[in-house]
Amino acid sequence: MREYLLCLLAAAAVTYLLTPLVRAMAIRYGAMAIARDRDVHLLPTPRWGGLAMAGGFIVAVILASNLPLMSTIFQDSKQITALLLSAGIIVVLGLLDDRFGLDAPTKLVGQILAAAVLALKGVTMVWIPVKGIFILDPSTSVLATVLVVLVSINAVNMVDGLDGLAASIGGIGAAAFFAYSYFLSVQNGYQRATLATLVSAALVGMCIGFLPHNWFRARIFMGDTGSMLIGLFMAASSIMLTGQVDPAGLTGGVLLPAFLPIVLPLIILSVPLVDLSLAIIRRTRKGRSPFAPDKEHLHHRLLDLGHGQQRAVLIMSAFTAVVAFGAVSLAFVPFWATGLGVSFGIFALFVWVLNPSDGAKALDSSTTL
Repeated sequence: MREYLLCLLAAAAVTYLLTPLVRAMAIRYGAMAIARDRDVHLLPTPRWGGLAMAGGFIVAVILASNLPLMSTIFQDSKQITALLLSAGIIVVLGLLDDRFGLDAPTKLVGQILAAAVLALKGVTMVWIPVKGIFILDPSTSVLATVLVVLVSINAVNMVDGLDGLAASIGGIGAAAFFAYSYFLSVQNGYQRATLATLVSAALVGMCIGFLPHNWFRARIFMGDTGSMLIGLFMAASSIMLTGQVDPAGLTGGVLLPAFLPIVLPLIILSVPLVDLSLAIIRRTRKGRSPFAPDKEHLHHRLLDLGHGQQRAVLIMSAFTAVVAFGAVSLAFVPFWATGLGVSFGIFALFVWVLNPSDGAKALDSSTTL
């Protein structure tokens, strides 16, 4: 655990320190988010924050490679290489989009390329829980991996609409996945799960390090560079875990049934996935492209109910924490206790949502830059 904590802290520190430098670079080269009709920010704000987050991740990986107890992760460098190459493509794509505003088809092609590199270089799903355990053939395995990566990237990308929202949800989701992955790798000896644990720990650190600069009112946005990177790392860590561990070994003792490693990433990404699904349904019913932007996302609806930006972020983050850690707790506590706790948490959140504070928006509007 100490080694993972060191990597997490390294990612957080480097991201935090790099962000002001990246902010200055974004201003100099014109990578600015100008307020549009669908946006909630009022002033032009630098993007490219994801570049600092990528720097934090790289330093965490370099540190891990020099820690003796984590050396087993790097004995097979194929997956690490695949992840770094895929992340490099996402970063370049995001930087270009944040600066020049790429169209949706171009972005989709770039995302497919990044996902394909990840899959073809060795990070693939090899089984899914359909009618028992269904082993995927090589072609289907690559296609399934690409699909999972695309959904994860675009889900996080779409939810990135409020200051601190994507970083909060990404950090909480990664922390929950870290807990489950660490439980498997340490308690049950699944060495292949260790890389997933490292990626999750580094992702938590990246989000923590970026949040002080991105919390309302944000001095910098992570941009598509950051949101797509979070989506990629969340998908990659889940694929490394769910596609590599032996499902037959997950059915005994206090562990969950074999399907949980597949379901857990979906639960962790429940808020972005629900937002993505609703957006696709809403836009296609209106005869519009699923990628056409609008102002009807979940965070927009919370703002319409009277919640301020900070309160809306806290609500969506709290919901992510309840369902994500609730799912993870199934590995440690009885089902009835977890169900009772999650139900109480969700009920409390609904009460919170339906009773917005009168001063919430006033607090947001009075906050100084």
